[in-house]
Formats: sequence, C-alpha cells, structure tokens
Amino acid sequence: MRHHTQRHRTRTTLVPLAALAVLGTAAAGTAAGAAHPAACPAAVAGPHAGSATAAVAALDRAAHPLRTVEPGGGTRDLRPLDRMIGDARVIGVGEATHSSHEFFALKDRLFRHLVETKGFRTFALEAPWSTGLRLNDYVLHGEGDPRRIMREEFQRDYLWWNNTDYLRLVQWMRAYNLRHPGDPVRFMGDDIAWTGPELYDEVTDYVAAARPALRDRFEELYRGLRPTVATGAYIERYLGRPYAERVEMADRTGEALRLLARQGPRGDRDREAYDRALQYATVIDQTARQYAFDLADPAQIAAAMRYRDEAMAANVAWWHRHTGTKVLLSAHDAHIGYEPADPAHYPKTQGAFLRDRLGAGYLSVGVTFARGSFNATGPDGAIRRWTLGPADPGGNERTLDRVRHRDYVVDLRTVAPPAGDWLRQARPTRGIGTDYPDGPYDVALARSHDVLIHLHQVRAATLRDR
Repeated sequence: MRHHTQRHRTRTTLVPLAALAVLGTAAAGTAAGAAHPAACPAAVAGPHAGSATAAVAALDRAAHPLRTVEPGGGTRDLRPLDRMIGDARVIGVGEATHSSHEFFALKDRLFRHLVETKGFRTFALEAPWSTGLRLNDYVLHGEGDPRRIMREEFQRDYLWWNNTDYLRLVQWMRAYNLRHPGDPVRFMGDDIAWTGPELYDEVTDYVAAARPALRDRFEELYRGLRPTVATGAYIERYLGRPYAERVEMADRTGEALRLLARQGPRGDRDREAYDRALQYATVIDQTARQYAFDLADPAQIAAAMRYRDEAMAANVAWWHRHTGTKVLLSAHDAHIGYEPADPAHYPKTQGAFLRDRLGAGYLSVGVTFARGSFNATGPDGAIRRWTLGPADPGGNERTLDRVRHRDYVVDLRTVAPPAGDWLRQARPTRGIGTDYPDGPYDVALARSHDVLIHLHQVRAATLRDR
C-alpha cells in the first residue's frame, strides 16, 4: 500500500513502516466539488506538443477498446489482453489511487476472465498474509463471514480494502468454488504490516508437535509479540514502542526463524507442514523486521521501503511455487511496476523483485486515469472524497486521454515509433496513495510496465463500515 508522508509532519512516527510512502510533498488536490488547481507546470510548447500528437496517432492504431470495467457479461474485448499476457504466471495489475471503484471493479473483471480463460487461480492483494489466510478459509471452505473478516482485518492503513467491490469479488470466489470444488480459486495477502495471532499459534503448535524440546524456547522468543488487540490498535502500539525495543523484538523473531530453518522437515511426510510453518515464521519475522528501521533516519526509511517490496515479492513467489497457481497481484502502480518514481526514497519495487525471480513469468499492467474521484486522508487526518479534473498538458494522462477510445488497453512493448519513444520518456503521472495531496510523479510508462490500461474517468469507491 503506497502512502504519502510529508517530511516535516509529526504524523510520520505514527505511520507503519509497511505503509510508508515516498517522502516528499505532492501537488495540490481539492475536496469534492471544489475547483481543481493545476497539479504541475504546463508543458513547454514546440517539440513536446508535436511528439505527443504523433504518439496519439500511433496509440490510436495500437490500443484495444475496453467495453466496461464492471464484471459480468461478455469478455470478448479482453482477448487482446490474453495475447499480451501470454505465458506469464504472475501478473501485477496496478491502480493510480487506492480507493476508486473502477480500479477495483476492473481487477474483479480481469480475475474472473483469467480464471475462465487462462487458468489463473489466485487473487493476491496488498494486504497482510494472515488476513489473506482468513479470507482464503472463507473462499475455500466457507469459514467465517467475509463482512466481519474485512471489518476486523482491514483497519487503519488497510481500511481502503474494506469496500463493496472487494466484498463482491470475495463472494464471487466463494460461489465459484462451490461450483468447482476440485479446482478452486484462492485468496492471498502478501503484505507485512500486521501478522495475526493465528500464525504464532500455527508455528508454536508445529514446533510443539515436531520439535517438542524447542517449544519453550519458541514461546520465549515470541513473548509479547502475539497480538491480543485489534489490527489497528496493535499497529499503533507497536509503533509506540521505543526503537531499541522494536529492534530487540526483531532479533527474537529472527532467531526463531533461523532456529526453525536449521531443523528441517522430519522426512517427506512432514515436508508440507514444515514448509508452511517455516513460511509463517518468515512472515512473523518480516513484520517485526519492518518495524525495526529507524524512522528518524532517511536512509533507513528508504531501506524499509525496499525491504517491504522485496518481502511482498518473496511472499507472492512462495505462494505461486507452493500452490502451483497463476496469480493476479493487485497493488498500487508504484509497487507492481519496474522503475521507482522516486528512487532516492523508494529504491526498488515489488515488480522489479518479481521480474528478478520469475523473468518473463511476471507481467506488469499499469493503470492510469484522466479524471475523477477517490477517497484519501487529507492533511488534517480526515478521510474525504477528492476530485481531479483533466491532467495538465505535459502529463502522461493528458496525451493518453486523446486516444480515440474512452477506455483501452495497449501493449507498451510493441507500440510503434514515435509512440514507443514517447512512452519511454518520464513525465508527470498521477500516483495517489492513502494520503492526499500526493503526486504527480515523473514516470516513464514503457519502462515501468509491460501493458497499460487507461480509463477516462473514475469515481470514489464505497467504503464499508464508515
């Protein structure tokens, strides 16, 4: 989850490291209904305008129109995307805001289509691993109430996922599995800001059964770490601990992980249970280690950002390898792409780590929008609906929106010159996290993504329980 944290805001120390944004201020935005000021300087006339016009002509020939972003109905318009995906086993599908309906609905539609046509079976969300397991238990076995699970898990920095669109997707996944019990779809979370108590129980229960001599040691190492309060409160309390204490907690989770890794499975029959316990111990350590960076040190904040994206990529790769399923990964454009928009503060992205691991098996699909609304937290800490008009001249979205299709998909790898050259140049692009104002950031679309989906207009998602 991409967040925005200004350099001198006192709120900085209250934002979980797993949700820290690229530091720096962003362009001005407006609350819904207000006039929209310019977000970035106007583009210089002359060769820039000419190259953009030529790029539009080439994009007109390369773009494939989308009938709708809403799930249901025919999907013939998605066949060009099938060809673009090819044999990729993990595809990252981005979003330019964290709370616009069209982005969520689009991912719902794409996942349903890919399940039916390309054999995809996992929807991965930028949410904690333990949260994903709770939702997966519902999707696979009907355990629990998805409304309650989302209410309990999607708190604080994850509250944006507690929306009507993702509830609809989870319910569709459950209905699909009732019809296809022998070939189910799955839900996973890859993020690390929170690890629920059930994962601690899983690890200690495994150790008690498989390595009883180590049970007391693991209980000691995990002392004070197992959550006893709600997600949001746990994150707040963890961040309130002194830095030295957070480092000491990460030292203990790291020792527990190394201790379990040294044991190995007790033969082939224990392999699956051991691998699962080792991954859960890894996730516990990821959470503790994410909080063991010094927020007062800009270099450590950058290291924390890199660590988080690397951990999320590792979790997706583990899930893909151990379940054997193809994965649609849902996250912000800033995560699923290949190049960071602000490398000084955000050194390497999840998409780049996944490409390192999977090569051509990973595909990045960026998503942009020309205008519309979204939910985000304002400078006063209040969540509100924001509305943006057309992007300024010189921004990527202004040119993308001149293409003859209202909504479309284009393969950035095969666009003919001069559009291909234009797409490889960095220029202002909207990238809004959980806080606003945020962005625009200079992004070279064709260097950051393999495929681009552009939407003419979006509207704020409907948040539940608010």
